[in-house]
Amino acid sequence: MLPELGQFALILALLLALAQCVLPLLGAWRGNAALIATARPIAAGQFVFVVLAFGVLTCAFLTQDFSVKYVAQNSNLALPWYYRFSAVWGAHEGSLLLWVLILNVWTLAVAALSRRLPDVVIARVLGVLGFISVGFLAFMIFTSNPFARHLPGLPDGADLNPILQDPGLIMHPPMLYMGYVGFSVAFAFAIAALLGGELDTAWVRWARPWTNVAWAFLTLGITLGSWWAYYVLGWGGWWAWDPVENASFMPWLVGTALIHSQAVTEKRGSFRAWTLLLSIFAFSLSLLGTFLVRSGVITSVHSFASDPKRGLFILAFLTIVGGGSLTIYAIRAPKVAGGQPFRMLSRETLLLINNLLFACAAAMVLLGTLYPLIGDALGVGRISVGPPYFGFMFPLLMLPVVLLIPFGPFFRWAAGDWRASLRALAPALALAVVCALAAWLLVGDLPMRGVIGVAASLWVGAGIVLYALKRWREAPRGRRYTPEMLGMIAAHFGIAIFLAGVLVTEATSVESDLRMAPGETKNIAGLDFTFKGVINAQGPNFTAQQGVIEVSRNGAPIATLNPQKRQYAGNTPVQTKSDIRPGMFADIYVALGESLDPSTGSGQATGAWALRIYVKPFVRWIWLGGLLMMLGGFVAACDRRFRVIAGNREPGVGNRLKKNPESRVAPSDSPFPIPDSPLSQP
Repeated sequence: MLPELGQFALILALLLALAQCVLPLLGAWRGNAALIATARPIAAGQFVFVVLAFGVLTCAFLTQDFSVKYVAQNSNLALPWYYRFSAVWGAHEGSLLLWVLILNVWTLAVAALSRRLPDVVIARVLGVLGFISVGFLAFMIFTSNPFARHLPGLPDGADLNPILQDPGLIMHPPMLYMGYVGFSVAFAFAIAALLGGELDTAWVRWARPWTNVAWAFLTLGITLGSWWAYYVLGWGGWWAWDPVENASFMPWLVGTALIHSQAVTEKRGSFRAWTLLLSIFAFSLSLLGTFLVRSGVITSVHSFASDPKRGLFILAFLTIVGGGSLTIYAIRAPKVAGGQPFRMLSRETLLLINNLLFACAAAMVLLGTLYPLIGDALGVGRISVGPPYFGFMFPLLMLPVVLLIPFGPFFRWAAGDWRASLRALAPALALAVVCALAAWLLVGDLPMRGVIGVAASLWVGAGIVLYALKRWREAPRGRRYTPEMLGMIAAHFGIAIFLAGVLVTEATSVESDLRMAPGETKNIAGLDFTFKGVINAQGPNFTAQQGVIEVSRNGAPIATLNPQKRQYAGNTPVQTKSDIRPGMFADIYVALGESLDPSTGSGQATGAWALRIYVKPFVRWIWLGGLLMMLGGFVAACDRRFRVIAGNREPGVGNRLKKNPESRVAPSDSPFPIPDSPLSQP
């Protein structure tokens, strides 16, 4: 009866979500302390029942209860236990339950870690999060029940999608959902501020650490997804501008703009409208991603479901959330304006440009992703746009960002000095130009994209190093490196590493599609690849034809690679499993194609086979840069001042600014990711 217990737990969780949505908001509206006080206990109760439901489904997978339809569709007796565990979220119903579980984790964290905040504020925040829970719990119970029975129980199940039988699936979806769902907290704080009419900067300071953590998790999730696509799908790439990849990238772009906008709002009181709207759009795009993945309106290897009815439910919920939020914003709009004045050359201007470019990039990705649907709706057919569109437009929008990143820390609030900033950055500019020219001259056939990659990476990286050194030399000892500032340094240095990885890899990668017979040797990028043949291999729940390729340089062995063609149980298609010799400065990547000798199709170690070989310099730097950006988000969120509630002054506006609104003296605290500095004060 465990599945029925899980179903009952979900129903109770839905009832508690309804109570969490209604009672605290009603209490905040009427000033009823008793109703306000119900917010935290109800949130804790909902969390308990959702955890119980998730535990029941996990138990059903681990014990192979094939009377549960979802288990029978995504597991079988041969599936290893660790893939049975990750199969819990390997398809639509279970991944939706994981979504709700993570939403409850965020809700409980807000309830537990925000006890210094006014109770009425937390009541509104938890009420908004309860409303989101209502939508997703209702969606799951009425359209996507993970505990539906298959009676009588089957003796064996089908199988988890072979593409998902990989360790990357264990970590990638939970981390991605932590970011997706985490933006609901920033959204909830924004809506709570709009509902209460308290549109000063206090709510921004309270929301900033949650936004940073959500952004960091989403960065990690996207990085893991890119890494998974690189080594599992056998195509040698790391980003394909797939619609579902774009669905996660759009909230990341808006979230990046949001963390910058929050910094300005908290420190200077400006950009309040930007911050509110970006908070709404970041979470709305997360809901849009959920719709794209589960509606079947797009085709992707990452899609969870293709049921238009389910997609209609999410689309209706997205309309309610997005439309309702924007309506509340429109009502409160007259109270949103405010903030300190600033000149054209100032840190605020740089961050405004940053917001505009990231918002335009998100809109560009959204247009390209939905273009087939737009064309279909207009009757011109489903015209898809692919990498050529994204590969041209996205770098065009990001080029100004890369050029301006090093200037940010050196510009002052309100009024910057571009000449002083340029003098300070002259060594970085010289290093970037000299090294780019040296790379162009020493590497005769280096494409221009590689030269630009060297220059851009060194410009951003050296610029942030120069700022860190300036802080070390001149700032007071106790204020040299706050956690917020260390987070900014790590994140921006991660961008430098990422730029080197992307541009140098794309410019210098070598790809060869070969026909090789056993004993044959080919030289590619200075490496000798010797094909020894194909042998049969047996996995825990698959059989495989396994290639044996020896890699050497000038007779010195480097690696033996064993790419596979795997056949899982059932009628699943054959899966390509590449093999990679990783390296900090280059990956050697081999994928096994088809047998080219009809007489040896059984996979014997004779006859020719098709092989795809890549040599990819600096490709690991892509994910190293992503991890550094993720680390920066987590470190910045640890700053102690986010946990300190100011007394009678408005958070984010220093006493000097409050006494003298015309003062251009910058506050001493530093925003993320471009910190303020005592060095920059007049």
